[in-house]
Amino acid sequence: MDFSQSESQKMIADMCRDFAEKNIRPKMMEWDESQEFPVPLFKEMGQLGLMGILVPEEYGGAGLGYFEYVTALTEIGSVCGSIGLSVAAHNSLCTGHILQHGSEEQKRKWLPKLATGEWIGAWGLTEHNTGSDSGGMNTTAVKDGEYWVLNGAKNFITHAISGDIAVVMTRTGEKGDSHGMTAFAIEKGTPGFSSGKKENKLGMRASETAELIFQDCRVHESNMIGQEGDGFIQAMKVLDGGRISIAALSLGIAKGAIKAATKYAKEREQFGQPIVNFQGIAFKLADLYTEYEAAELLTFQAADLKNRGQKVTTKSAMAKYYASEVCVRAGNEAVQIFGGYGYTKDFPAEKFYRDSKLCTIGEGTSEIQKVVIAKNLIKGE
Repeated sequence: MDFSQSESQKMIADMCRDFAEKNIRPKMMEWDESQEFPVPLFKEMGQLGLMGILVPEEYGGAGLGYFEYVTALTEIGSVCGSIGLSVAAHNSLCTGHILQHGSEEQKRKWLPKLATGEWIGAWGLTEHNTGSDSGGMNTTAVKDGEYWVLNGAKNFITHAISGDIAVVMTRTGEKGDSHGMTAFAIEKGTPGFSSGKKENKLGMRASETAELIFQDCRVHESNMIGQEGDGFIQAMKVLDGGRISIAALSLGIAKGAIKAATKYAKEREQFGQPIVNFQGIAFKLADLYTEYEAAELLTFQAADLKNRGQKVTTKSAMAKYYASEVCVRAGNEAVQIFGGYGYTKDFPAEKFYRDSKLCTIGEGTSEIQKVVIAKNLIKGE
């Protein structure tokens, strides 16, 4: 594997770093405090190609690969996890589902709007009663002529209120049947389709999270993605790529936390010298830098497999599991290195700490990643 950064990666990194410093850092704490989802910012990122990184140019996207995608999310996440999370959810989940499984007509209809940031996308799998056990979902779709009638609700959905289109998994067969679910793309404004409660969260507060509600929502059969019964299989494939994006976001948050902690440790003096000179602090940083590098290697290994069209389920689960746990450790140790100041909102450590935890939960908990890894190892995959 070539470990050198390509020219396109360098360009993406420079562009994202510059954009984040100018447009995200000055406002991120204001957005965090108010839980504002800054829609205009995402329109700007759409103009830069960041809302359709993986979408081919023929559909209005940037036409780049997973190396560039990981690089972009890492740089954005190192400044603000919330914004990085929303970029990841838009690209990997809603847009990614349509790109991977939509018909040519559906791709041409929706991808140009999503890839340019004209539209913001949502993706609905989780429900109140089904998190990891997505096969037990209660949201149903019942055939009625050329239409399907949807009833139920999804929760913890990124962009549920501000999204212009949502790809939603529904139950069209028996509970627990992997071929009993079907995916639909539903545009905002469709009768019977609405948003519900917005969650008041610990971290990632500028990334909007809320309910999607369906009350006798009639969706035309042309909005079905793939075939009836393909929804669960599609969702699992989408999550394979999505887990790479959360690994990349985890790298970003960890990178930001480690960078801030290192800078502070060099400046903060106790007992007549910078605290970085003390072994207790230096060893914390040594561990964090080593774990970060290992997580980065796992993430780019998964990205390489994805770029080459190879099976990535195990590697993406490994990358997501390890990178997210490293991310939490980095946030925790950054607060510790900052000491009392790390517990205040005047310094950056506390936000990295709060934002980090979601990475071990979203798109499959750390426990679920270990289940996936173990099952595939046992099968010899």
